[in-house]
Amino acid sequence: MIHNWHITGRTLALGQHTLIMGVLNVTPDSFSDGAQFSSVEAALNHARQMINEGADIIDIGGESTRPGAAIISAEAELQRVLPVIAALAQESSVPISIDTTKSEVAREALRAGASIVNDISALRFDFHIADEVAKAGAGLVLMHSRGTPATMQRMPPAAAIISEVIHSLRQSIAMAERRGVPRESIAIDPGIGFGKTFEQNLELIAKLDELINAFPDLPLMIGTSRKAFLGRLLADKNGQPAPVTERLHGTLASITVAILRGAHIVRVHDVKAAVETAKVADAIKCAVGLAQA
Repeated sequence: MIHNWHITGRTLALGQHTLIMGVLNVTPDSFSDGAQFSSVEAALNHARQMINEGADIIDIGGESTRPGAAIISAEAELQRVLPVIAALAQESSVPISIDTTKSEVAREALRAGASIVNDISALRFDFHIADEVAKAGAGLVLMHSRGTPATMQRMPPAAAIISEVIHSLRQSIAMAERRGVPRESIAIDPGIGFGKTFEQNLELIAKLDELINAFPDLPLMIGTSRKAFLGRLLADKNGQPAPVTERLHGTLASITVAILRGAHIVRVHDVKAAVETAKVADAIKCAVGLAQA
């Protein structure tokens, strides 16, 4: 089934092949690449590299959402992201996503050239994000998360994670639609990590088709890239988790399963490897007649 995801100024067809969203963190403290791309020129060079490697979307974030991360002001976040968004929008037609939980940041980023808002709180932190998306005719990614980055690792586990994700996303989708976001502009993300246990992260990937069955008309994005559950799975013989820099193969295995389970978009740090992996997974999926949901 082909989904038409409406974002500012264009429609993205999802279902023919998996789209690759490249991660661009312009933060000093992200878990995987903090401070690597904090200058505008370094950020632009990395965006150009990801586009050359085949990224379909560039997702720019100015506030870390790693466990324990502190909240920063909208002003500080805007200082980090706006110069990069504006410059990239001038030189490339690849859609830009702003990874934020603040409506003020969403508004200014959309004005600067972003066409998607990626909200890891699914409107829980600031429902006015939906207002800004609706006014701009932008795309909106609603991601399930539990608590806040500062508290999510201390929360008691959800009793039934699939049911909780479905219920929570239904509430967020309804909120977005009430505030004027067309359903065809909404995509969903189960939020690997973000308050889930190790076992629940694996369950969400293994049962991704249940989420797709619950939301058959919505594109589904998933982000497993370099995450802690992979570090645990790839631990050495002494039980030490694999460092972030050694989680690529685990990331590629997880996105392969996600694609075969029906994911339409994968959010990754290592674009070239993900593009090649997705090509193979898409071909296998097509060969066995598993049309994307």
